Amino acid sequence: MSRTRLAVITVVLVIITAVAIFWSQRNKPIGVQLTRVERGAVERTVTNTRAGTLNACRRARLSPSLGGQIASLPVSEGESVKKGQVLFEIWNDDLRAQVKLAQAELIASRARQQEACIQAELAQTDANRLRKLQQQGLTSDEVANKAISQSLSTRAACEAAAATVSVSEARLSVASASLAKTRLNAPFDGTIAEVNGELGEYVTPSPVGIPTPPAVDIIDTSCLYVSAPIDEVDAPEIRAGMEARISLDAFGREFFDGRVRRVAPYVLDVEKQARTVDIEVDFISASDNSNMLPGYTADIEIILDTNTDSLRIPTEALLEGSRVYLYDPDLGTIREVTIRTGLANWQHTEVVEGLEQDQQIVISIDREGLGDGASVKIEK
Repeated sequence: MSRTRLAVITVVLVIITAVAIFWSQRNKPIGVQLTRVERGAVERTVTNTRAGTLNACRRARLSPSLGGQIASLPVSEGESVKKGQVLFEIWNDDLRAQVKLAQAELIASRARQQEACIQAELAQTDANRLRKLQQQGLTSDEVANKAISQSLSTRAACEAAAATVSVSEARLSVASASLAKTRLNAPFDGTIAEVNGELGEYVTPSPVGIPTPPAVDIIDTSCLYVSAPIDEVDAPEIRAGMEARISLDAFGREFFDGRVRRVAPYVLDVEKQARTVDIEVDFISASDNSNMLPGYTADIEIILDTNTDSLRIPTEALLEGSRVYLYDPDLGTIREVTIRTGLANWQHTEVVEGLEQDQQIVISIDREGLGDGASVKIEK
């Protein structure tokens, strides 16, 4: 056998082997997962572009308006407090003394007013009596006129004493206001989140334009809401009162019903980030957030539109160009089908045209070798 003939036979054998391998691989069924086309609700939704935050409806970061030494700190972190309760107090013995002095002056002023006004009433009674006697000719004009003048004088003294009482009340208000500046009171029922300071330490007010940690941070955990940024493209369709779903990383895949409470009236422009609009969502049921803490990472999904009884498929089964792989149970193959879609979200897509109920489609569309006419085997 010549070398040329041997080479030709070798090449032919290699080609035959390659074709056989290719053909065997081509006809080998590809394992896929299927799902049925079903009827159900489909929603059109929008979600936040970046993680949102669970916030308290009321939160106060309190700091004293005066500097001084901490004399009283009756609360600690995690403690529940009532509205009006004293949380923090600076040394204020001098101001307390001024308040007591103002209170004493007010008591004295009221006593002087009472004395002056009693005298004015007596003088008025005297003047009225002498005026009648004057009209009857039983007393001289001089005596009557003197009694009338005395009455007017004591009435003026009574009014002056009343004005002095008003001045004393104002002084007491000023002293009380100065004393109040040394105390921090709870503006509402809540929980102490943070306390910065210890007994005996000196505190100073925050300089203008330089934020400093609050002396006491109080949070009302009975009311919580989620604030999250939505892309500016989606914002025009969102209105207060729309239904939404809330999810939190701390609670896994559990969802909570919510309602849009506020749409920010401006677009937030942050450097190197997409422009967004802040959306706030309330929990519909107050009991849902009873075990939650402000600051949790949260996401929102706002429902823009809903069809309650639509033909639908999982969104993950949809190929680019609104195509799906439709399974033929008789041939054990799949074929590409172009469909017309309606409402859609990350979970379901509405099928308007191109599929029928109970037909089976491929959801594992990332398998290698899938294509129009491919042989498949069903995986559970």
